[in-house]
Amino acid sequence: MNNFQRVLVAGTGPASVQLAVHLKQRMNSEVGMVGRFSVRSESFFEAVVKHNHLLRAHVQNEQHEAMKGECFVDQLFQGYETVQGSWDTLMLSVTTDAYMDVLTKLDVEVLKQVRCIILISPTFGSNSLVTNYMRSLGLHVEVISFSTYYGDTRWIGDKPSNEVITTGKKKKTFMGSTHGFTVNVQALCQLYSTLGIHLEVMKSPMEAETRNISLYVHPPLFMNEFSLDVIFKKIKTRKHVYKLYPEGPITQPLIRNMLAQWKEMMAVLAKLGIEGVNLLKFMVDDNYPIRPESLAREDIDQFTELEAIHQEYSLYVRYASLLIDPFSEPDEEGRYFDFSAVPIRTIFTNQEGKLDIPRMPKEDYYRIKIIQGIARHVEVDCPTLDLFINTYEQKRMETAHTHQEEALSEAFFVQDFASDIERICEELTEQA
Repeated sequence: MNNFQRVLVAGTGPASVQLAVHLKQRMNSEVGMVGRFSVRSESFFEAVVKHNHLLRAHVQNEQHEAMKGECFVDQLFQGYETVQGSWDTLMLSVTTDAYMDVLTKLDVEVLKQVRCIILISPTFGSNSLVTNYMRSLGLHVEVISFSTYYGDTRWIGDKPSNEVITTGKKKKTFMGSTHGFTVNVQALCQLYSTLGIHLEVMKSPMEAETRNISLYVHPPLFMNEFSLDVIFKKIKTRKHVYKLYPEGPITQPLIRNMLAQWKEMMAVLAKLGIEGVNLLKFMVDDNYPIRPESLAREDIDQFTELEAIHQEYSLYVRYASLLIDPFSEPDEEGRYFDFSAVPIRTIFTNQEGKLDIPRMPKEDYYRIKIIQGIARHVEVDCPTLDLFINTYEQKRMETAHTHQEEALSEAFFVQDFASDIERICEELTEQA
């Protein structure tokens, strides 16, 4: 028997609502939802209570019909400390840097009942972090890592509510469990199959965590002088994440750094005995395809064996080929959909009234600090990762100094995530 009879979803974002609907409708689970008390989450809780615990998931496109649905959530908890009852599975649908905050706030008696923990959008090392914490409590539960969340889901309106809309769905995601191919893994594979998503089971959770393209492309795209000057409003004109310079950050040096960071990451994986990733093949086959006329198939398949200059060229061509959506229908003027026009978001005042940093690069900072810690543990030099971190920290410090009269979010303060890194490395040593 699987552990989806009673599932507690931690997090009150759009993805959590979509997950709750699928758990209720397709797995017949009893579902509880919990989130921290904040100005932002307050409107979510108010909307759910107002509509008698009804959740609705809409879709933008007919081909995503399987994502659609509605349900009544069984229990709602405002504040992690308030959770009560017995829950078979805990589903962490929060940002990766919040995992420990959630776990330490939940009552130990609640955690003792949990048999399975699922990480919806972990980063490299997250499974080791959660496993280590649970082991420190004397609890040996199954911890499952997905590579990433399976869709693009957002609020139906301007603020959090009980209704979401899914605008995109992945064709394939990856998953790994600490306990191998269990009944829980089988149940999740069946769930994803009903949604039209192929779920590939990896040898280990950490291997699944490496199959997230953000690990390889976000640091070079966001943690460079150009992008950070846009993010911290030193450049006033709108710029775009995936465009070539000067409309965006993509230059020959950026591509060189992207390649260098990937090679550093592959060296870390080799030390840990984890199969590496063909970066270009992963980009093209598992993320966004390009026209076969743009890049030779042999260059994609043999990317890891190519000379560095050939690898850089291939990566640059890949980004140039996606400036427009190559599979969209052109208009009467021959213009294709402007696929690369994703704006670089800038610092903003959050709902607590504090100056804050956008999720990208705030979340990416946590990701690469964790990777840096793991790399040092396995004695792999990562000068490119170090460069990204130093560039980001310097720009963040300069911005905090120029805005010292304003209330700043914790994202502007020094964070070393030492406790998380220590737990991860302790678990890696234990598994070695």
